[in-house]
Amino acid sequence: MTPDGRAPAASGSRAVKLYADLPYRRRRQILADAFMVLWVILWIMLARGVHSTTMRLAAPGRRLEDAGGSFRDRMLGAGDKVDDLPLVEDRLATPLREVSTVGGDIADAGAGLVSAVERLALVSALATALIPIIVVGAVWLALRLRWIRQATTVQRLIDSQADVDLFALRALTRRPMTALARISDDPAGAWRRGDPQVIRELAALELADAGLSLPAP
Repeated sequence: MTPDGRAPAASGSRAVKLYADLPYRRRRQILADAFMVLWVILWIMLARGVHSTTMRLAAPGRRLEDAGGSFRDRMLGAGDKVDDLPLVEDRLATPLREVSTVGGDIADAGAGLVSAVERLALVSALATALIPIIVVGAVWLALRLRWIRQATTVQRLIDSQADVDLFALRALTRRPMTALARISDDPAGAWRRGDPQVIRELAALELADAGLSLPAP
């Protein structure tokens, strides 16, 4: 048990590292995540506007559908009325019922126009939202996942002095000479001698590149 009463974590079982330890890097990550959320909201709102604007084109189709339906109903109603008149029989009712089919065709054409506009509005809205969200989101997600994998792996390694030596060695091979000179006049020699202070400073320099901090000894 640790002094605060918690069981020590098993080696290699640490949680996934989502954000950096260093404040400046963590702020950048939080801002990037917030930007992505706002980006998604913005394009969803624009897509809704495109959908609403496109659906206005369906108004003539709805009027056409209503007019055709109304004409059909009137012709059918007139045919039913004259069908009961004596002597006329079906000679007038039948033509009226046949004319009512024109109204049905007009109503069907209006309904087809409305359906086409609805499909166009849906496709336009989806394209408006999904294309920019997917393009920017793919870049954001790739960068975030790469950092999370790297930071999680690094966090699991910095548990012993041997791992600190490893990161100090990486700093010697990867960091600029000017940065190494600020730590020691002979950083390689100090690393070979096992100078703990220089080794920790070199390891901290390497970890800072990923936004991580060296744990307390």
